[in-house]
Amino acid sequence: MWLGALLDTLPTPALTIDRTTAHRNAERMRERCRALGVRLRPHVKTHKTLEGGLLATGGTRRGIAVSTLAEARFFADGGFDDILLAYPVPTARLEECAGLARRLDAFHVLLDRPEALASLRQRPLGHGKRWLVWLKLDCGNGRAGVRPTDPAALELAQAIANDAPEEVTLVGVYAHCGNTYGCSGADTIQAIARTTTNAVLSFVAALRQAGVPCPQASIGSTPSCSHPIPEMSQLTELHPGNYIFYDLQQTQLGSCQPQDVAIRVLTRVIGHYAHRGQLLVDCGWAALSLHGAGAGQGPQGCAAIDGHPELRLVGLTQEHGLLEHAGGQMDFGRFPVGSVLALIPYHACATAAMHPVYYVHEEGKVVALWHPVRGWSCNPAEILTANTRSCNHAEALQPCRHPMGITRS
Repeated sequence: MWLGALLDTLPTPALTIDRTTAHRNAERMRERCRALGVRLRPHVKTHKTLEGGLLATGGTRRGIAVSTLAEARFFADGGFDDILLAYPVPTARLEECAGLARRLDAFHVLLDRPEALASLRQRPLGHGKRWLVWLKLDCGNGRAGVRPTDPAALELAQAIANDAPEEVTLVGVYAHCGNTYGCSGADTIQAIARTTTNAVLSFVAALRQAGVPCPQASIGSTPSCSHPIPEMSQLTELHPGNYIFYDLQQTQLGSCQPQDVAIRVLTRVIGHYAHRGQLLVDCGWAALSLHGAGAGQGPQGCAAIDGHPELRLVGLTQEHGLLEHAGGQMDFGRFPVGSVLALIPYHACATAAMHPVYYVHEEGKVVALWHPVRGWSCNPAEILTANTRSCNHAEALQPCRHPMGITRS
C-alpha cells in the first residue's frame, strides 16, 4: 500500500533507503574490486535483504558472507549460493550447517580452534560433499580468530588441510579488520588495512612453504575497503558490508562523504515544550538503537538531523526523542507538530535491525519495500507449528517461512 507514497506520508518512525545512493555505493565497491583484480564477497548483515544482496552481487546471487544461520537459510531460499557463515562455526547447531552444506553448491564455515575441526570430522557430510573451511585469523581486531604469528595457527591450518581431506577442505584464511573502526581519516584506515593485509599474506606464504595449499585469502571492513591499498591486489577477495548504506559513523571515520549515506530514519514532531526549548519526536531508541551514545556523546551521538545542523538529539527513551537547538533558541514555527524530520543514524547495521521493513525511495516517492530476515535460527512459527520436528539436518532443508506462515520465495 505504500508503493508510490510520498516520504512525508509514511508512518513514522520509518527507515528509508535512497535507491540511487545505494546503487552508486554498490557499483563503486564492485569497481574497486575490479580495479584490484579481487573478488567481492559482500557481507549482508547490514541490510539482511534479498534485494540488498542482489544489489551487492550485481544480480549474480553468488558469493556472500552472512552472520547468522537464519540469514544463510533466508538467502539460500532466495536462490543465493556460495555462502560463507562469517562466524565461528556453531558446533551446537552443526546439523543446520550440515543441511546447508549438502543443499548448496558451496556453504563455507569459519573455525579458529581444534575442537571445532574435530566436530566437523565427527559429522561427515557424505554424498561426495566436504566441509568447506576457512581459518579465522585475528590480525589485531581482538575478537574471534587465531593470531597468525601463533605457531598454533599454522598447526591448525595444517590439520584442516591434511587430517581428513576426504571430509574437510581448507579453502582459505579470513580476517576482519574491524580495528579500522577506531580510526579517523583515510591514512590511519589504510595503515591498519596494510598491517592486516601483510599479516594475512605472510601467513599464506608460511602455509605454502609448509606444503599447505591455501587458495583464498580474504580481509574486509567497510573502512578498509572504501580506501583500498595496492597490496590488497595480492588477496583473492574482500568482504565489506556496511558500504551499501554507509552511516554517520562511516562519515566520521572518513570512509565516505555525507552524500554517500543512503539510510535515514524519518520521525514526526509530536510535541512542543517551550519552557524546555525542546521538540518531542516519535523516534526513540527502539527505532534507532543507542549505538553512538558512548564516549561521552550521549543521545547526540546516536544520530544527526539531516539538513538541520542546528538541532541536537538530547534525549532518547524507548519510543520518544528530544531535540534542542544548539544555540538555545528553538524556533517552534519552523517545526510544527506533524512535520517530518530525517535522522542520519550513527550505525546503519544496528538501526536497520530495529525495523521490519525498509522504504526504498527515488525522487521523493517509495519505489520498493525491502523485508529483512530476523532472528538467529528457526522461524518462531516453525517451532510453534511443528513440535514434532526439530531444527536438525532435515529441517535445515525446508524453506524459510514468514512469521504468518507464508512460505517466502
